[in-house]
Amino acid sequence: MHVVIVGCGRVGAALGHALVDGGHSVAIVDRRPEAFLRLGPNFAGQTVEGIGFDRDRLIEAGIEQAVALAAVTNGDNSNILVARVARETFGIEHVVARIYDPRRAAIYQRLGMTTVATVAWTTDQVLRRLLPTETPAEWTDPSASVSLVERAVPQQWAGHPLGDLEEHITGKVVAVGRLGKALVPTPATVAQQGDLLYVAVTTDNLAALDKTLATSPAGRH
Repeated sequence: MHVVIVGCGRVGAALGHALVDGGHSVAIVDRRPEAFLRLGPNFAGQTVEGIGFDRDRLIEAGIEQAVALAAVTNGDNSNILVARVARETFGIEHVVARIYDPRRAAIYQRLGMTTVATVAWTTDQVLRRLLPTETPAEWTDPSASVSLVERAVPQQWAGHPLGDLEEHITGKVVAVGRLGKALVPTPATVAQQGDLLYVAVTTDNLAALDKTLATSPAGRH
């Protein structure tokens, strides 16, 4: 599929290479010709010099054949304007805009505009590592009965099968983050120090989950 990226900063360049490597056609628009130097000499996509919300430049970038657009310049106003032109003028369904101001991102999100609030996302990720038991769930179902939460493996649980943990919680370890990768565990998967556990648990048992993780497995028997 064809994707248009507006903004050839570090994010735009990385997105462009990732999409090309995935077999997609890509056009990147940026007002600064020197920005395209980030792409290197082997970039197989198209580059278009110009303002990202200029309709002629977007047409030159192939937006009429595109199925998606990412607006990732350094300006919130530019990104929202580009996103609106893509949605309202060219009918692009899959549009994402990077927004630095989390308050504005929330407003645009409620209006149906898909946004990535980099400040809010980074803050949330840091908080999850600093205070793993005090951060919001990754996901909660509409009835608020089940939550998906991220928890770091404490030292006392390292070396123990995840099945031992599941025996003491009303939940299921559905994924494990390990050394920058993810895996789907079985009850026999042995927890390692530094693992991140993604646990589906009934919401009223969140406190019990944290209490279990804080207790030595030997002390559970």
